[in-house]
Amino acid sequence: MRPFTFLAAFQAVMDGATLAAEARRAEAMGFTALVVPDHLIEQLSPIPALATIAAATERLRIAAFVHNNDLRHPAVLAQDLASLDVLSGGRLDVAIGAGWNRPEYDAIGLPFDPTPVRQARLEEAVAVLKGCFGDGPFSFAGEHYTIRDLDGQPKPVQRPCPPFLIGGGGRRTLALAGREAEIVGLAPRILSGQRPDPSSLTLAATAEKIGWVREAAGDRFDDLVFNIYPSGWPITVTADPRGEAARVVEHLRGRTAIDLTVDDVLDAPHVFVGTIDGLVEKFRMLRERLGISSFMVGDIDELAPVVERLAGT
Repeated sequence: MRPFTFLAAFQAVMDGATLAAEARRAEAMGFTALVVPDHLIEQLSPIPALATIAAATERLRIAAFVHNNDLRHPAVLAQDLASLDVLSGGRLDVAIGAGWNRPEYDAIGLPFDPTPVRQARLEEAVAVLKGCFGDGPFSFAGEHYTIRDLDGQPKPVQRPCPPFLIGGGGRRTLALAGREAEIVGLAPRILSGQRPDPSSLTLAATAEKIGWVREAAGDRFDDLVFNIYPSGWPITVTADPRGEAARVVEHLRGRTAIDLTVDDVLDAPHVFVGTIDGLVEKFRMLRERLGISSFMVGDIDELAPVVERLAGT
């Protein structure tokens, strides 16, 4: 089994000295990476924030969680990301998704295309990013992007390119991750879309998604890292896990044809509710049963005792 790795998330506005201190603290606590979301809300932009984190640390990896592909042309993003890899000495993960938060699109007049269109654009963007990272000029002719004899500069330190993290909850995006990513982000289909589906939080649904990845990945499946993150309910450390899970059940009730049970919620990979001991055992269960070894656990302090006990084991 792969050793546990943990990602902390930073989403705020603070000065560089404060951010640098937080990054050093995350590194000292055993986190593998400090990640920055990519949203048009009250937060620092991910690219300069990641540069600051890298400059303040020695081992901590950096990534967005995740870049919204629709907000930047992939050739422009490639230069930013390769620059971060150079500046960090090869500590960047390229984390990218198709975009999901429609209000942000509406706020800036950016068309929120149907899911298949955004997925197709993401697939092309991954090809453009890898082309920019490659040796020498390349060309690309797709439906969404056209590149003519571009030699992307600078080149990343990690060759042939930094690890890709591609995340999603639908079969097409997860199949892309299986073919092209080193880290697969498993997401529930609960936050957006015409048919939000809380049942996709469950253990069975997550196993189904991993099956889609396996089918697409073929021989490379055993080399993939699977990442999970909390969704649908805040991280809650409590002496009454079943009572808290009952509140989750009530919150989600009626949003799908099948209501979840308390046990469904407690086993759900995307719901981090329980005692510290219980969450330690849950993460071990998820690794043993599903092969999930990478966890994004929110703020640095939220699950620090879990990270202390499991990181690297």
